[in-house]
Amino acid sequence: MRRRSVVATAALIAALALAGLPVPAGSRTPSTTPALDPAAFSTVTIPAGAPTAKVPGVPDPAYASAGHLTGDTSFTEPGTAPDGPTSRPKVDQPSSPSGTSWKKPRYTISGYASFYDNGTTAMRLPRGTVVRICGAAGCIQRTVTDYGPVKKIRVVDMYRPDFFKICGCASWSGTTKVTVSIY
Repeated sequence: MRRRSVVATAALIAALALAGLPVPAGSRTPSTTPALDPAAFSTVTIPAGAPTAKVPGVPDPAYASAGHLTGDTSFTEPGTAPDGPTSRPKVDQPSSPSGTSWKKPRYTISGYASFYDNGTTAMRLPRGTVVRICGAAGCIQRTVTDYGPVKKIRVVDMYRPDFFKICGCASWSGTTKVTVSIY
């Protein structure tokens, strides 16, 4: 059996909620349309060959600014178009010998990688460690986000798009040979 105070409180809350609802706007019956006064309208007849009257609000031609546009204004300038560039400008870029664009890692691990949909994980490396993972199709640089994998032959688990980016293998592949450089 419920206490009277609980029932009374629930009834009071329901009454306040109903009182707080908005009242429907407008009336419940459609309003009547007032009759239009025929004297408010007048008939205007314009002959077909009549000259057009000057529209109020159109400025006098004397007030037109220099370079204003009219109906017969041409948007091209007289003369010929200027010659464009015939070739791309030469830029002196310093060359970088292959293999020197990456700094030297502290150490390197080789083994197998698999994909994992929750980020990059590496066994025996703390979170936040920056690693470069190289496979048959290329290299990527990532930050370790979690601890794993548990198998001894796998050294790293990678986010699925990263795995297939460096793997160079078919979409059904589960592991690939990689070299992990730890920085």
